Amino acid sequence: MRATKRLTLAVALSLSCGLATSARADDDARQPRAKHVLLVSVDGLHQADLDWFVNANPASTLAQLVRHGVAYRNAQTPFPSDSFPGMVGQVTGGNPRTTGIYYDDAYSRSLLPAGTTAANCRSAKPGAEVYYAEVIAKDLNRLDSGQGIPGLYSDFSRISQLTGRPQDLIDPALLPVSAQTCQPVYPHQYLKVNTIFEIAHKHGLRTAWSDKHAAYEILNGPSGQSIDDLFAPEINSSVTDPSLPAGPGDDWTKDNTNTQRYDSFKVQAVLNWIKGHDHAGNGTPGTPAIFGMNFQAVSTAQKLNKSNYYPDPGNTGNKVAGGLGGYTMNGTVPGAVLQSALSFVNNQLTAMVSALDRTNTVVVLSAKHGQSPRNRADLTIVNDGDMIDALNCAWEKYAATCKDPSKPHLVAHAIDDDGILMWFNDRSPAAIGFAKSFLLGYSGNGLGSDAAGNAIAKPFSQAGVSRIYAGEEAADLFGVARGDDRVPDLVGIAQQGTVWAGGKLSKIAEHGGDAKQDRHVPIVVWGAGIDQNIVDEPVQTNQIAPTILALLGLKPHELQAVQAEHTKVLPHLH
Repeated sequence: MRATKRLTLAVALSLSCGLATSARADDDARQPRAKHVLLVSVDGLHQADLDWFVNANPASTLAQLVRHGVAYRNAQTPFPSDSFPGMVGQVTGGNPRTTGIYYDDAYSRSLLPAGTTAANCRSAKPGAEVYYAEVIAKDLNRLDSGQGIPGLYSDFSRISQLTGRPQDLIDPALLPVSAQTCQPVYPHQYLKVNTIFEIAHKHGLRTAWSDKHAAYEILNGPSGQSIDDLFAPEINSSVTDPSLPAGPGDDWTKDNTNTQRYDSFKVQAVLNWIKGHDHAGNGTPGTPAIFGMNFQAVSTAQKLNKSNYYPDPGNTGNKVAGGLGGYTMNGTVPGAVLQSALSFVNNQLTAMVSALDRTNTVVVLSAKHGQSPRNRADLTIVNDGDMIDALNCAWEKYAATCKDPSKPHLVAHAIDDDGILMWFNDRSPAAIGFAKSFLLGYSGNGLGSDAAGNAIAKPFSQAGVSRIYAGEEAADLFGVARGDDRVPDLVGIAQQGTVWAGGKLSKIAEHGGDAKQDRHVPIVVWGAGIDQNIVDEPVQTNQIAPTILALLGLKPHELQAVQAEHTKVLPHLH
C-alpha cells in the first residue's frame, strides 16, 4: 500500500507546472474516472468531528474513506452557511452572488408577495419574502407534504410511495409571484444558474437525489426537470398523525432517535438507486450517474439541548432518554447524543459502500454547513424578535404601530440564526446608518446554558455581533452591485457563540453565519481511480460541482457558475 501523501500549499506551489496544466484542463472534457458519483452531505459535520470519529473508530467506514481516498482538511462552505446556499453551491459551483441564493428564507425586491393575484399583479408593490422550506408544502404537517399516502402514519415504510416529483407537493398559492408573468415562482425558477443534474441530463445520464423538503426541487435548476427521481420526505412534519384530535406533534428534528429514523427513509432510497431501481425499489431504470442524499442526524444532535439517543445505533430498541446534545470537554469531544448520530451515519454509509460497484463509482462526502458554537459555555441566545421590534420602534420613534406586523416597518425581512441578514423598506443612507448604529448599541440579557443543560442569564452587547456590513459594504461583501434585488441591506457577523432565537433554551448551536465552526467542513473523495492523499491547502465546497462532472468525463465549464466564478476542480485527484 502506498504511503499517504500530505500535500501542503508549499508543496503544491512546487508543482505549479502540473497544476497549471490541470487548471487549463478544467474547461475540457476528459476520460471518465467513474460511471457513477454518490454525493453525501452530512449536515453539521465539522472537520474536527470527522477527525475525532476516525481516530476513535479506525476500522470504521468513515476511516476507510478518509485513509483510502483524498481527504481535504481545509474545506470551507459558502457564506451564509445555510443549507440552501451550501447545497446549491455543491451542485452549481457558485456562491450567492452568482446563484442568487442567500438563504432558504430570504427576500427579493423584484418579486411580489405570495397570494398576489392576476387581478392585482400589475398594481402590487414589489418586495417579497422568499421562503423555500416546509412552509410551502401542501400540508407541512405530513411526512408526505400532503400527498395523502394511505396508512402512512401506521406504517412509515409507505413513505416509499412518495412522488419523485416534489414540485407536485408544493402549494403554488404559498410561493412569491413574478411581477412579469404574474405566476408563482417555484424554487427551481429562482435559481439563476444551471446544475450538475442539468448537465448530466443534457448528456443523456440519469440522476437522483434525496433531501429534507420538497423545496429542494431547486436542485433541478432552471429547467425544473433535471432530477429523474427526487425523494423529499418532509423533515419538519409531525412524527405523529396530524389528523388525530391532538393535532400535530413534534417534528422529526426534536428527538435525535426520530431524526435517525427519518434519515433511514432516505438511505433506503439510495440503496434502491444503487441496485438500479427507483427510490421505492421498483423498476430497473439503472443506477443514476449522479445521485445522493443529505443526513440530518448529526446536525440535530449538535443543536438539541437534550435528546433521546441510541447508545448502540444497531440496537434501536435500547433508547436512552434525555442525554445532553452537543459536545463535552470544552467543545472538543462529541457528547453521547452526537456520538450516536455519528455512529448512525457511519453505519448507513457502510450499507451504501457495501452495495455499490467500487470499480466504477466515486463517493464524495461533505457537508452543507457546520454548526456553532461547539462549546456550550460560549452560547449566548439573543431574542431576535425583541431586537427587531426595538429597531423598528426606535426608527419610528416608538409609534403606537411599531409592533403591528400589518404595518410597514424599517425591517422588511430578517433572518438571523447565527448571523444577521436584514432587508429594509427604507434603503436610504440615513436608514441604513441608523440601523447599524442602533444594533451596535443594543445590549441586554440573553440566555446561556450551564454544563447540565439548564438555562442561565447571560448578558450581551452590540446585539451579539462582532461586525456589521451595511449598504454598500454588504453588497461588496458578497461581490454584487448595490442595486442587486436580492442582496441584504445589512449583514451582522456573530460574536463567538451568539445565536439569535426566542426566549427559551431550545437549541445550543446554529448555522448560517461566518464562524469557522459554521464553515470548516470536510471533503472526502473516494472510489474508482482515486489515489489516497491528505490535502491541507484551502478548497471550497462549491468545487465539488465541477469535480463531479470531471469524474464523469463531462465539461465543468458547462456550469454557468463555473464560468462566472472560475471555480476549479478539486486538486490532487490524479
